[in-house]
Amino acid sequence: MRLSRRALLAATTAATALSSASPAAAAPRRPRTGFERLAADGYALLDGQRVGVVTNPTGITRDVRHIVDVMHADDRVNLIAVFGPEHGFRGTAQAGGSEGRYDDPATGLPVYDTYLKSGQPLADIFTASGVDTVVFDIQDVGARFYTYIWTLYDCMEAARLAGKRFVVLDRPNPVTGRAAQGPVLHKEFATFVGRQPISQAHGMTVAELARLFNGEFLSAPVALETVLMSGWKRSEFYDTSGLPWVPPSPNMPTPDTALVYSGTCLFEGTNLSEGRGTTRPFELLGAEGVDGRWAAAVGELGLPGAHFREAYFAPTFSKFQGKTIGGVQIHVHDRAAYDPVRTGIALLVTAKRVWSGFAWRSDNWIDKLTGSTQVRTAIDAGAGPDEVVAGWREELAAFRATRREYLLYR
Repeated sequence: MRLSRRALLAATTAATALSSASPAAAAPRRPRTGFERLAADGYALLDGQRVGVVTNPTGITRDVRHIVDVMHADDRVNLIAVFGPEHGFRGTAQAGGSEGRYDDPATGLPVYDTYLKSGQPLADIFTASGVDTVVFDIQDVGARFYTYIWTLYDCMEAARLAGKRFVVLDRPNPVTGRAAQGPVLHKEFATFVGRQPISQAHGMTVAELARLFNGEFLSAPVALETVLMSGWKRSEFYDTSGLPWVPPSPNMPTPDTALVYSGTCLFEGTNLSEGRGTTRPFELLGAEGVDGRWAAAVGELGLPGAHFREAYFAPTFSKFQGKTIGGVQIHVHDRAAYDPVRTGIALLVTAKRVWSGFAWRSDNWIDKLTGSTQVRTAIDAGAGPDEVVAGWREELAAFRATRREYLLYR
């Protein structure tokens, strides 16, 4: 722990009323996002600043206007640039793609591509754009391997290198902020699906993550300010917020997808389909040769909160494109009891036991997703779900203790 950096972080965050105000103080009837509170304050936090926004289609108001369009039309904000992450600012690119550099037809603003850029090259983009303050507003889904939180991290580090202010506008964690779950990344396995040692399901909002990154992981703190939500509670799922859902990426169509994603995305590290190319990605899993034995095997485990249905489907793209394959569909019936990470592990264990064709991806991508070799080697050794989960218990407890110091909501 670096206590001096935490003290600096606390002082920086306390510098603005929006950042330090208790989200419970106003007790509104419904949650208000960071952007809603920023706008309600007349954009005072951005006064006199040339502003650039890191965002995607999820950066919207309650009446589904994009914040870039709103701020561009408001004389109180000097918005001069937009920075697009994976999938792009307007969201036209599939997984592993971006929209490149272009001028936005709706606003005329220059859009810069941040995808797979970090460090000094990304700092140079911020410098070339002419901005003084970089604002981040993207809806996260609560999983370590969802790349937007590492866009946040990379942009914070680049803003520090370029000498820019960094402002994070908070939004709900759609699967609640109740608990951190799953294995913690080991630094030697760091990639764009996990830059730093946080748990697989982090249970934090983007503002809380930004404070964690600033206090624990950046090479030096950036000038960070966070605009918190008001009226949001850690126990709340997304549909209680009254906010419209916009898919953060093409294969995250609903909050139901986000609920299972932090566990079933692990199937990207196998030769089974994770449901891409279907209307239920990450809820449908399968492969050629898989039959009803898998659903029966995982059902026998009595996992809380979910039923597992034998399912057959034909993905329209990605793995097994155009082929009818067998597998399971996850039906979550009690989301408060559902543990997505433990369920994902149980699905991996049972798939390997009942289907002779099971294989890990040849590049051991599963190790990048889980953050170490522990999960893969334990499953290969015949471990059951509880034994696999026990393998990360101590490191998870340590992360939870660190995480607790950066939580902003009750």
